Amino acid sequence: MSTFFLIFTGLVVLIIISGVRVVPQQSAFIIERLGKFYVTLQAGVSYIVPFIDRVAYRHTLKEQTIDIPEQICITRDNVQVGVDGVIFIQVFDPQMSSYGISNYLFSIIQLAQTTMRSEIGKIDLDKTFEERTVINSAIVGSINDASRTWGVKILRYEIKNIIPPETVLRAMEKQMQAEREKRAIILQSEGEKQSAINVAEGQKQKVVLESEAVSQKQINEATGQAEAIRAIANATADGIKAVAKAVESEGGMEAVQLRVAEKLVEQYGKLAKESTTLILPANFGDISSLIATAMSVVKKTK
Repeated sequence: MSTFFLIFTGLVVLIIISGVRVVPQQSAFIIERLGKFYVTLQAGVSYIVPFIDRVAYRHTLKEQTIDIPEQICITRDNVQVGVDGVIFIQVFDPQMSSYGISNYLFSIIQLAQTTMRSEIGKIDLDKTFEERTVINSAIVGSINDASRTWGVKILRYEIKNIIPPETVLRAMEKQMQAEREKRAIILQSEGEKQSAINVAEGQKQKVVLESEAVSQKQINEATGQAEAIRAIANATADGIKAVAKAVESEGGMEAVQLRVAEKLVEQYGKLAKESTTLILPANFGDISSLIATAMSVVKKTK
């Protein structure tokens, strides 16, 4: 009897222990009671009724990373490219992810591939490399719209590789090389243009500066000549004034007569030296008459 009691007690303890469930952190267990959803167990220690309750589904609430296999997509300009990616998801409702769809991972992969083919088909090959962000956002939005009843949230999607055919790659390389050569030629021509502009601007400034220098030189020369003429005129006027005062003074007229006579003789002497032929006035022998004539002019001027 004691043995039966021990066995019965041991079975009861095992049954009780078998109902204990320890749920790890960031995990959730779906419990069904007699085949029907009963409760969702969160992280920690919980107890279920053995043989009546069972753990139907186990879900991780952590962010999950799923590789999207490479697939062939056709662009709008009819070029086949191989595209693969990676998607990041997180279960936010364990009950919906258990009963909303049979396999949400498989469904998400299929939906990501079909959406990718659709988005790639909307753009040309050249734009596929530039529009990655737009494509990623479109795929995330499309899958989130469909997965609302799955209890799964799509956090982000990233395209890993876009692989065009070899012929297209070679054509793209040639196109990029031609584009680089074009940019180099444009930069060189821009440099030559700027150099020519700088040279022309320098020549222009040189001509302007030279013309300004010539103009300033002429102004300075004209100013100097005017000052010289003015100085000569002032000196001449001062000399005439001095002569006039001297003439008016005592013995001035006699001095003028003497000076006139000297100049007359001097000028006739120069004429005799410079020419072999000399024409003299009829009264040249009468020097006094010539001096008198000159003095009469002086007196009239006075």
